[in-house]
Amino acid sequence: MASFLKGFSVLFLGFTLVMSSCIAGNFYQDFDLTWGDNRAKIFNGGQLLSLSLDKISGSGFQSKKEYLFGRIDVQLKLVAGNSAGTVTAYYLSSQGPTHDEIDFEFLGNVSGEPYILHTNVFTQGKGGREQQFYLWFDPTKNFHTYSINWSPQHIVFLVDNTPIRVFKNAESVGVPYPKNQPMRIYSSLWNADDWATRGGQVKIDWSKAPFTAYYRNFNAQTCTGSCTSSNSKLSNGAWQSQELDAYSRRRLRWVQKNFMIYNYCNDYKRFTKGFPAECRQSRFL
Repeated sequence: MASFLKGFSVLFLGFTLVMSSCIAGNFYQDFDLTWGDNRAKIFNGGQLLSLSLDKISGSGFQSKKEYLFGRIDVQLKLVAGNSAGTVTAYYLSSQGPTHDEIDFEFLGNVSGEPYILHTNVFTQGKGGREQQFYLWFDPTKNFHTYSINWSPQHIVFLVDNTPIRVFKNAESVGVPYPKNQPMRIYSSLWNADDWATRGGQVKIDWSKAPFTAYYRNFNAQTCTGSCTSSNSKLSNGAWQSQELDAYSRRRLRWVQKNFMIYNYCNDYKRFTKGFPAECRQSRFL
């Protein structure tokens, strides 16, 4: 698999989009360190944040603000080396039994094996909409940008500005869509060796602890508080566009053809009585 990813990394370089420049947020101003004691740290004047995991505890943070629609970007450099059993989660979530949630989860692996990027969408308390991918680069060597573009029409997951997944608003066929509950941004680094790596077969090697992930260049193009889909004061950024352009659709197909390793909409063993209604919608915008 390492040689497979290496071959595709050359191809990817020819297609990388340049992110539009924007002023990064300040972690002191935008986030609270919520658990893990000194395992969560903000430094470099608020421009860099780290989370660590050891045998006693993991760590996490959350945004001070709630958001309803917008584009959230952050750059991460994941746990290097033998990260088996660890999970670095970065997600949006509301609260309560009927919460909405939009997930990036990075499942660690043994040295030399690729991370698995796990994505999921919860609507009104119901998840089970997993898609998983290998990445076309080593996410531990450098920072890479992971983005959630959330509009009333769709949710787009992006990696270095390349779309990897689209969850479309399918309310027309009876599928709830996250549009009414503002969400906070959360992140955590934690012990999940009961399931994260090869279904829990590979456990954390605590001799390699502490495990550390780094964050920088947070940016949010959003509205806050009680914004609605009809709010005229939403940022006029590109995140509002209702459709992916032709180039982005080609990139989406490229990722899903070459790097997707699980799609709940193709899991015949799981859905023996028929797939969820949203799976019958068009795959691509």
